Amino acid sequence: MRRLLRSGGGFEDAAAYSRAVRVGQRIVTSGTAALDENGVALHPGDVYAQTRDAISMALAGITGLGGTVADVTRSRIYLTAGADWRGMVVAHREAFAQVNPANTTVYVHSLIPQGALVEVELEAEIDAEAHDQPAPAGGGA
Repeated sequence: MRRLLRSGGGFEDAAAYSRAVRVGQRIVTSGTAALDENGVALHPGDVYAQTRDAISMALAGITGLGGTVADVTRSRIYLTAGADWRGMVVAHREAFAQVNPANTTVYVHSLIPQGALVEVELEAEIDAEAHDQPAPAGGGA
């Protein structure tokens, strides 16, 4: 069964995508930047704070479809050229020190949201034996 989680952002409709998708025990998130409800980048110039908030927002997609931080198996981090990777490393360690997912971090020329320095993608695989209850019924198909 395929389940979608949508955040309600206008770009989701314009580009036909979801914040997160779950198929079976696998959950993947779309690229997530630290943006406010109007699509404006939070924490201008602060790689650490943008990474922390982008991870938190992406994790909300994972948990919204029945996963947990412990289920995260991979993170992908996109940093804009010139962004200091050290702030990203600190935020990633704070979020995932107990999980240690596979990670790829790359520099890109730019990101679509103006002022965004960081974009995060997460993948999770739910261990059905570790979860006592089925995923919530929210989202669409």
